[in-house]
Amino acid sequence: MNNRPLRTALIAAALTLAGSGIAQAQDALTAPQVRAHLESQGYTNVKDVKFDDGMWEADATSADGKQVDVKIDPRNGTVYPDKAVSQLSEADIRAQLAGAGYTGVSDVKLDDGMWKAKGRTASGEKVEVRLDPATGAVVAQEKE
Repeated sequence: MNNRPLRTALIAAALTLAGSGIAQAQDALTAPQVRAHLESQGYTNVKDVKFDDGMWEADATSADGKQVDVKIDPRNGTVYPDKAVSQLSEADIRAQLAGAGYTGVSDVKLDDGMWKAKGRTASGEKVEVRLDPATGAVVAQEKE
């Protein structure tokens, strides 16, 4: 029995996921690191730090004294306030996802300052993704 094509496909899939930089686990940053990172950026009263939908989330007070919900990229600490305004349209996001190999894209919406969508990876796995509101880059992906 020749398992070479299967082995090659599995290696290619693993390299694709590893090279994509998409957050798959909370291991990149810990809750204390997230809290310290937010405080270093001027946020105070940081509460309810938790990992959900492939990203860290927290409630905090911004430097201007407003209560905000934020999402944090677990790989690099980029902070996404829930009131962020996107320069990208839904069509831009759909095009970005198609270019990245996602198919069957649905439920595309700007939610809590980030783009969110459902779809299938190139290998057919059902996922929900979160995208940067400024660049359209996928910053989190979770199996559905």
